Amino acid sequence: MLNTIKLLPDSVANQIAAGEVIQRPASAVKELLENAVDAGGTVLHLIVKEAGKTLIQVIDNGSGLSVMDARMSFERHATSKITKADDLFAIRTMGFRGEALASVAAIAQVEMKTRPHDDEVGTCLKIEGSKLIEQNPCQCQSGTSISVRNLFFNVPARRNFLKGVNVENRHILEEFIRIAVIHFDIGFSYFNNDKLVYKLTPGSFKSRIVGLFGQPYNERLLSVEQKTELVAITGFIGKPEFSKKTRGEQYFFVNKRYIKHPYLHHAVSNAYTELIPSDAYPTYFINIEIDPGEIDINIHPTKTEINFKDARLVYAILHTAIKQSIGKHALTPTIDFNVDPSIEAAFSQRPSTSLKQPEVQVNPDYNPFKSNQEISRGFKTHDRPAQSEWEALFETIKNPDEIQPVPDKTESINDLVPESDAGFFQVRQTYLVCNVRTGLLLIHQQRAHERILYEFFVNQLQNHQHISQQQLFPEHLHFSPEDANILRQL
Repeated sequence: MLNTIKLLPDSVANQIAAGEVIQRPASAVKELLENAVDAGGTVLHLIVKEAGKTLIQVIDNGSGLSVMDARMSFERHATSKITKADDLFAIRTMGFRGEALASVAAIAQVEMKTRPHDDEVGTCLKIEGSKLIEQNPCQCQSGTSISVRNLFFNVPARRNFLKGVNVENRHILEEFIRIAVIHFDIGFSYFNNDKLVYKLTPGSFKSRIVGLFGQPYNERLLSVEQKTELVAITGFIGKPEFSKKTRGEQYFFVNKRYIKHPYLHHAVSNAYTELIPSDAYPTYFINIEIDPGEIDINIHPTKTEINFKDARLVYAILHTAIKQSIGKHALTPTIDFNVDPSIEAAFSQRPSTSLKQPEVQVNPDYNPFKSNQEISRGFKTHDRPAQSEWEALFETIKNPDEIQPVPDKTESINDLVPESDAGFFQVRQTYLVCNVRTGLLLIHQQRAHERILYEFFVNQLQNHQHISQQQLFPEHLHFSPEDANILRQL
């Protein structure tokens, strides 16, 4: 019997592995940016052309690589982050598997220029489809520059399944934000088709959020801070009144690594119960610092999923931190019911004069059942009818003929409705009741008004009529670059 099982070549194996790690241009951006952060760079540049299909370049001023390390970095499972299995539970870096550069080089044309700070000459490598094309010394700046061209050039099926330029650009921008927002101590710049999209300087967590999402977020955020023996939670949440109808700025980080965790998301959403509508979503930027031994990050190729040893305790701590943050910050002005400033100001402006206290004189001889008598000095009772006059009120009418009969006609509902509106009437200022052939028609006023406006606007759109007018004074709106890009596509 012939042997049919064969060992795949490294180039084929790398392409298979790349299918899990590099799914689209944004995946390559993520891997390259994480490597630049692990290299200790303080300034990172991201350059993208044609949504990453033509060029993805990441430049950092990190530690750089020696000649041997530069070549080994493109081998599968070659890494400087871990050396043994126990290191998987003590990971503090973004990458650790040693698959990123090998996966990218298997499906693209890659050029690396790198130089350590202490070396005078750097190294330049060119790799296509996992094959080393060229390796030479070169002059370059300290740090590392990696250029990825013609992504998926040897996997045409994957390249054909890529979305449009706008969609891929949004995914790239999202990956850039996920890394830039939490590494606020690093400067970032992002160029898309030679246009500067972001230029972020090192600063605080809040200043980085404002730099990415716009100045209005400076007033919309509440700080969150909770430290326990298990975790340390820091970050910001949005005020309830600024919740959104769609999932927007919701970011979880564990040890500065972006993750997706529905269980922790429920902890945040549950803290906003009865503060926001059921169909609204809160904004949050939360980083959880925890001992790497208490988590497992090695469960997904993209490293965006994580397992906690005690997820319930983390849930409870996070939920409490969010509730305390919302309660600590006064969302409504404080009112002091004991002191009214306006009253105090009014009395302080008046001249100080001795006010005479009112006096009340009481006559102990006063008898309320006596009439037509002057009881005390200064008081006099009103004349009341005598007993005979009261009894006359209860006597029967002596002449029954004088009684006027009440007309037998009852007032109809039509008499209550004005003549101009005789065809309908209103109930509880909400419904209109109309008479039709088959009975009564009940109309909800607000819903009917909305329907009329809807039909009006639809008719104008179908007839290509202008339904907007220019304002006398323009209104200024602030959009993040991501939202501005969406508006340009409309």
